[in-house]
Amino acid sequence: MAIAAALGTAAIYPLQPAVSDVADGLDISIAQVGIALACGPVGYLVGLATLVPLVDRFPPKNVLAAQFGALAAALAANATAGSLWTLGLTIGVIGACSTVGAQLSSITARFVPDGGRATALGVVTAGISAGIIAGRIAGGWLTETLGWRGGLLVFAIACAVAAFVALRMLPATAGSATDGYLATLRGLPGLFLRFPVLRIAAIRGALWFFAFCAVWAGLAVALAQPPYSYSAERIGLYALAGLLGIVATRIAGVWTDRVGARRVMVTGLVVAAVAAVVLAGCLSNPVATLVCLAVFDAGLFAAQVANQSTVLALDPAAPARFNSAYMVVYFVGGSLGTAFGAAAVGWLGWPATAAVTAGVIGLAILLSGARSRPAASTFPAMSGSPCTPGRQPDAPAGTAR
Repeated sequence: MAIAAALGTAAIYPLQPAVSDVADGLDISIAQVGIALACGPVGYLVGLATLVPLVDRFPPKNVLAAQFGALAAALAANATAGSLWTLGLTIGVIGACSTVGAQLSSITARFVPDGGRATALGVVTAGISAGIIAGRIAGGWLTETLGWRGGLLVFAIACAVAAFVALRMLPATAGSATDGYLATLRGLPGLFLRFPVLRIAAIRGALWFFAFCAVWAGLAVALAQPPYSYSAERIGLYALAGLLGIVATRIAGVWTDRVGARRVMVTGLVVAAVAAVVLAGCLSNPVATLVCLAVFDAGLFAAQVANQSTVLALDPAAPARFNSAYMVVYFVGGSLGTAFGAAAVGWLGWPATAAVTAGVIGLAILLSGARSRPAASTFPAMSGSPCTPGRQPDAPAGTAR
């Protein structure tokens, strides 16, 4: 499932290093290609809200096979795009279908028993993290080798294979949710009111994803400007610092099962905040910057695994709607962080921008120390199993306080 999560996540990224090639191929400006690429995050947000809850209702093998099939078709259509609007439309569909990673996280939480849930989630999250990095690297290499259209066709074939594998290997057990699909979607906002654990987890997750995206967006702007004036290729190499984050997700999952989510979250956030403070003053030193970025990513990825495990534990029999609600807020925080980071470097300079992100992580640390009592389930008929109000949100799965 980690490999499938990596592939599905990577599918949204192959055109990012090929912007100029796409512009030349379609005879449009780079700015217009940027507008089309912006349809990807919009589609992803729509997919989080509307597609992720499907795995609570239908057999995972059917949902994932259909979604990987749609992803393959959208990638193939993207490869044949001949105009700006078809490019943007297909990228939006790719963005929506690339939410398979969030669905696989929900499936993992549903089928892995207590005591190993966070560990398994860490493996799937590592796959998602790898997909973010590999999608850009593979996209750049395939564009150089086969052209951007040929690269997209390679991704389309891979997703078609994944659809077949999902149909053969994933569980056929239907989800336990009994409410209608539209009723489930309408009920997502109400989950935040009825479950304080979800509400706090979503807010702190949005805070640190804001910081994460602000640092990376701001870094690209700062390094592209004097006195650095780095090329896009050189700036892209800084993304390799994220490799440590992939390792951190697996370790964080194991330790969340052993010592509890709160300890892992606080430790990861403190490490990330310190790294952000150091980043404010070391941009002129590439080695120090890479080390700080690696530590920064590792801390936040570890916090994400621990935080998400508390959300998925609210109703293990039907966790996808909780994951959907959480990820929508999380992703909105990241989108705001991207916009802030890119603009703040011009307004405040890089040191102040990095300091602001450290402060935002500090707010998340305060929320991670807050204890909230899970609300009792008021929808056992919808999920098929009541939530477990007696479990502390940070308790290691399978253990008692």
